Amino acid sequence: MKQFLILLLGFHCVALGAGRALAVEEPPLDATVVQTFKELRWPEWITGADKGFFRDPRPVVVTGAGDGSNRMFFATQYGAIFVTENNPQVRAPELFLDLRDRVIKFMPNDNEAGLLGLAFHPRFADNGDFFVYYTAKPTAEHPHQSVISRFRVLADNPSRADPASEEIILQIDQPYWNHNGGTLVFGPDGYLYIGLGDGGYWGDPHGHGQNLGTLLGSILRIDVDHRAPGLAYAIPEDNPFVTREDARGEIWVYGIRNAWRPTFDRETGAFWGADVGQDQWEEINLIDRGKNYGWNLREGLHPYRSEGAKAANDLVDPIWEYPHSVGKSITGGYVYRGNRVPALRGAFLYADYVTGQVWALWYDPATGKVTANRSIREHGPPVLTFGEDDDGEVYFASEREIFTFAPKAEAASQRP
Repeated sequence: MKQFLILLLGFHCVALGAGRALAVEEPPLDATVVQTFKELRWPEWITGADKGFFRDPRPVVVTGAGDGSNRMFFATQYGAIFVTENNPQVRAPELFLDLRDRVIKFMPNDNEAGLLGLAFHPRFADNGDFFVYYTAKPTAEHPHQSVISRFRVLADNPSRADPASEEIILQIDQPYWNHNGGTLVFGPDGYLYIGLGDGGYWGDPHGHGQNLGTLLGSILRIDVDHRAPGLAYAIPEDNPFVTREDARGEIWVYGIRNAWRPTFDRETGAFWGADVGQDQWEEINLIDRGKNYGWNLREGLHPYRSEGAKAANDLVDPIWEYPHSVGKSITGGYVYRGNRVPALRGAFLYADYVTGQVWALWYDPATGKVTANRSIREHGPPVLTFGEDDDGEVYFASEREIFTFAPKAEAASQRP
């Protein structure tokens, strides 16, 4: 296994390895972060004002529907999804779907549960189908259960979903409240990809990451347009483990600790996956069919267990990592394909949840190397999630605010 250490030093990237040091000088980056949707007023039953207290709205999903309507959808972790026009001056979001009657009550100390994922069917404009990932309210039999369901919009109102239309696609029992993953995303192939964590606690005590017999610790790939016997979906025939008796056929890749917001590059189809680290390292991977991304044998490029060094040849290296001296919980984003900020074209935008730092990373697939990693924001409120509108402009959200990117001159001209 190729061993190296990556240090982040301001606007410079220094890679140490192969017996030599390579310094990459970077000119100033003409991009900055700006707050958007500043006038958005969340309902009082989201903010808690109706009960005399305040809580952050926690918009855990920010996305367009991909239907050309130029609408924006905001899913809060509490279980409600809102829709607005894509206008930064919009004030009152319209309720799209309320699932609070079936989503677990959000608790600040158990903050990895709730409504976590939302994905619109590639033919949403025609069929009105979309998919939601949420943590169900606990029962004695299922104290921690993740649910992936299909819903559809009302026939006479594309801005309102029918809560009674729920069709449960998949139910996954979790051993603990954390590391649920939660991302739903459709690939260029039309299949639904589901990001799952290792089930939680610390160090993957049940060994889910290296166990192909469980769905946990994996990214799944399923066909929601067809059904197999006994399932509410079909398993694509070209999934890598579909013929193995000791493996779940739904698995696309494994060795995942807690992939937070894997996304597809809308131009190249490359599948990017940031995986939240354990003790020391956060990592970014390019996701490829059937591969083992190492957890819990290793964390990033570094052995986590003694077997990690021995199994190195069977594991896929992350393309980038950073230590916990820089940040402690990676939030994956998108490869920028919008038009507003030319300086970010082709960069993978990502952040650290704890420090609020935001970066742009460029990767050369021909050489398999990162060519630049640039800081856009050095600190700020925690970055909960990234999102993308129908035009490819990228957004990210804290627990209460939504941000986007702009050239520095444009941002300066908008300051009061």
